[in-house]
Amino acid sequence: MYSIKSSHHPDRPPSHPAQLLDRLRARLRELGYSMKAERIHVHWAEYFLRWHGTRHRHEPGAREAEAFLTHLTAERRVSVSTHHQALSAILFLYREVLGVDLPWMQELGPPRARGRVASVLTTGEVRALLAAVPQPSSLLARLLYGTGMRLREALRLRVKDVDLARGIILVRDGGRTRERVAMLPQSLVIPMRRQLTHSRALWEQDRGAGRAGVWMPDALDRRHPHAGATWAWHWVFPADQVSVETKTGVERRTHLCERLLQRHLREAAAEAGIDKRVSAHSLRHSFATHLLQAGTDLRTVQALLGHSEVSARTIYTDVLRVAAGVTRSPLDTLAVRETAPRYEAAAAELIAATAGAVGEPAALAAA
Repeated sequence: MYSIKSSHHPDRPPSHPAQLLDRLRARLRELGYSMKAERIHVHWAEYFLRWHGTRHRHEPGAREAEAFLTHLTAERRVSVSTHHQALSAILFLYREVLGVDLPWMQELGPPRARGRVASVLTTGEVRALLAAVPQPSSLLARLLYGTGMRLREALRLRVKDVDLARGIILVRDGGRTRERVAMLPQSLVIPMRRQLTHSRALWEQDRGAGRAGVWMPDALDRRHPHAGATWAWHWVFPADQVSVETKTGVERRTHLCERLLQRHLREAAAEAGIDKRVSAHSLRHSFATHLLQAGTDLRTVQALLGHSEVSARTIYTDVLRVAAGVTRSPLDTLAVRETAPRYEAAAAELIAATAGAVGEPAALAAA
C-alpha cells in the first residue's frame, strides 16, 4: 500500500511544466534517487503533463491523474509493470513536489499481473547462444549463466568482490540489497583474470589523467572520499569511454551499458536459430533450471540466486560450500553433458512455485 502522508512544500504556487519538472528532479536528488530512477520519474511526469495539456496556472488534479492511468491501461494497453511504474511516478510527483494528499490513490486497482512461464533454454541452446555472443559481451554472458547473477549485479562487480583463488564472487548489489556468495566457474578463471588485466589498464589510465574515481554506493564517497579511486573499488567490467555525470558534472568511468549485452543476446539468439524469448534473465533462469536437473538441492539454488533468507551465520557456510566445489556451475558441465529437453518445462514450473514460497512476486522473471 502506498503512503500518502507527506505534504512537502504544500504552499508553493502552481508552476509551468518545465519548472515543475525541475522541482521534481531537485526533490529526487535530495532524496538520493539513482539517475535511472530520476529518468523514469521525469519521463512519466513529463508524459502526464503533456497528455493533460497543463498550462502555467493550471495544475492537474486527482481526476486528471486517474484519467491518465485509465488511459494507459485501456488505450495504451501497457503492461502491469509499466502501469505500476507510472503510478509510482505520479504519486511521487503529487506527494513530494506538489504536496497534495491523494487518498483516492489507495482505491485504484492496478491491472492484475498475468502469469508468465520463465524463458528457459536447453543446454544445447545455451551452448549455441554463448558461442554466438560477440565481444565485449561474451564473457559477461557466460558469467551470467555460470553464476546465476542478475545483469545489474554482474555489471556492478568491483575488483575486491572477485576471489579467483577460491573461485567465488561476493555479490553485494542484489535486488534486495543482501550480500550473497556466487560460484565462479572454473572455466572462467583465466578469462576473468584477463578481464581484470584490461580493467587495470583503464584504471591506471584514469589515475594518470587525474579523473575522479568510480561511483560509490551508499554515500561511501563522503565517508571515504578517496576509495573510489582505488583499484579495489574499480569496476570489473568498465566502459571503454569515460562519461560525465548529469547530476554532478564530474567526469568518471562507469561500467558497461546494460543495453549492449541485451542487444548482443538478441542478435546471437537470431544467429543461433533460437525462437524463444531470450534476455539476460533467461540465462539466470537456465542456470537455476540446470542446477535442479543436476540434482542440486533447492535450498542451495535459492541461496545462489539470492532468494532465501540467508542469515549472517549461514553466509560463511555458503562460502565454504561454494569454495570447496560442492556445487558445480552448469557452465563447467556444458561441454560434456546435454540435458533432456523434456525436463525443461517441469523445472521451470518448479522454480515458479518455489519462488512464490520465498516471497518472489512472480516466478524468477520478476527477480
